[in-house]
Amino acid sequence: MKRPQGFDPSAVSAQPPVAPPTQQAPERRAPRSTATTEPIPIIPPRVDEQPSAQKKTQQTAQQPTQQPTQQPSTGHADAYDRLPSNREISRELRRARKERAKVERGEVRRFTKRSRRRKIAWFSAAGVVVALVLGVALTAFSPLMALRTIDVTGTSRLDVSAVKKALSDQLGKPLPLVDQGAIRGDLAAFPLIRSYSVESHPPNTIVVRIVERQPIGVLQSGNTFTLVDAAKVSIATAQARQDGYPLITASGAAAERDAKSGFAAAAEVLGALPADLLARVDTISATTADDVSFTLRDSGAKVVWGSAEDSDLKAADLSALLKSASTASTFDVSSPHSVTTG
Repeated sequence: MKRPQGFDPSAVSAQPPVAPPTQQAPERRAPRSTATTEPIPIIPPRVDEQPSAQKKTQQTAQQPTQQPTQQPSTGHADAYDRLPSNREISRELRRARKERAKVERGEVRRFTKRSRRRKIAWFSAAGVVVALVLGVALTAFSPLMALRTIDVTGTSRLDVSAVKKALSDQLGKPLPLVDQGAIRGDLAAFPLIRSYSVESHPPNTIVVRIVERQPIGVLQSGNTFTLVDAAKVSIATAQARQDGYPLITASGAAAERDAKSGFAAAAEVLGALPADLLARVDTISATTADDVSFTLRDSGAKVVWGSAEDSDLKAADLSALLKSASTASTFDVSSPHSVTTG
């Protein structure tokens, strides 16, 4: 049997032998004593084993210092390897900002969809209007719209060629640039024109519609007879009385200046007479607005008219009296509800 290293046989032999126990009467056993074992002395290692022991001691001494520098386990190494770099973190942050901005823009567009539609509709309508205005303006002011033709209508006594010649200074102008003031001044030289209107007929024509003055009677001044209208404007002058028009002997101015004058009342009565009665009037006189009277051309009978009020009713009464009492020399219709003849 191989003894353990460091075993001392002299120590074992020095211990006294233990006597075997004698047979005695049964008694209470004393507790068994616990054997004590001497510690094994430590014998220094042999010379050939000293390097390995020193190596183990050095490794044990160096182990606490080298422990912090030990490499982490495989799992921790992989986790550290997976950590992103600063450049990757910056790139991800930029991408996140872009995504957030995109989401915010989408939310803004969603909540402002109705207002954007209204704006688009308004801008579209404004664009259409602007385009139309520009198109019309460019077309209207182009040479294609220059005035080349002037048509004159509504004349009976006026010379059409004279009117066209007076308006010839407007030829060559674009229709929107035709000078209305100049046309008014040119036509003012014709006293027979009571009113007029100018109509544009694209691309290069205007139509001048003239309303001539209508004569109502003749004013005598010495040996001169002047044909006048209701405004007492001279239409024609002759040395003989013009046929078909009554001779007016009334004082005062026209209604535009004096509505209560005799001439204004006589002109109003002549304008209210039917065409068949007007053709039979020979002379008409009035000193005031309430004493208008006239004579008939064929019979020479006198008609007392009074004022110009109720002229339509008085004309109907006179027509009836001329049929029922054609031989009478006087017809008084100044009171239309109580007419008399004589």
